[in-house]
Amino acid sequence: MTSISKSTLDFLTDLKENNNRDWFNEHKPEFQIEQKKAKDFYNALMEQLKTHDEIDKFKLFRIYRDVRFSHDKTPYKPHFAGSFSRATKRLRGGYYLRIRPGESFLAGGFWEPNKEDLLRIRKEFEMDASEIREIISNKIFVKCFGELKGNALKTAPRGFNKEHPDMDLIRMKQFIVVRDFTDKEVLDPNFFSELDKSYKAMRPYFDYMSEILTTDLNGESIID
Repeated sequence: MTSISKSTLDFLTDLKENNNRDWFNEHKPEFQIEQKKAKDFYNALMEQLKTHDEIDKFKLFRIYRDVRFSHDKTPYKPHFAGSFSRATKRLRGGYYLRIRPGESFLAGGFWEPNKEDLLRIRKEFEMDASEIREIISNKIFVKCFGELKGNALKTAPRGFNKEHPDMDLIRMKQFIVVRDFTDKEVLDPNFFSELDKSYKAMRPYFDYMSEILTTDLNGESIID
């Protein structure tokens, strides 16, 4: 399964418009069919990723929402989403894909780095940001993702010079790349190939960040 069918988008559209348990239970067989298609697609994508990266595991997220602490009490997510984890301690970063009518996208990077990783990244940028700037200004990277995205502090982190020329990078708290897709693009026969091309375009970024996060500031390995 290397394509997304129109029936999958149609089901998700209907779910968004009828996001309640009665409707979902009535259409449970239809959901199971579309979920199976989605899982097959994600599994095929994982096998393709394995041809050019080391992938540890794949996770298809549940469609059921946890509404305990949310103002939005709709019980279901009107999308399919999955993530792919890279293998071993030396390969950092992860791949993500969401299929949702009108709001599909792929992403990769570092959503919530722990404080140790975040400090290590910032220290690297403080010392020399030329390599990361070269990566994120590469024409293939820009064509796929535009720019490096993520939440950032409004001012300099504690211990850093607010006048540092690379403060725009140092202030960041997340380091994410994103590519959006229209429904037409999702249903296009080349969608699978475009996903793979985009994930390949992440590799220079992932390789760079993996090297940072597995070494100290002297470049010595911290992996046991």
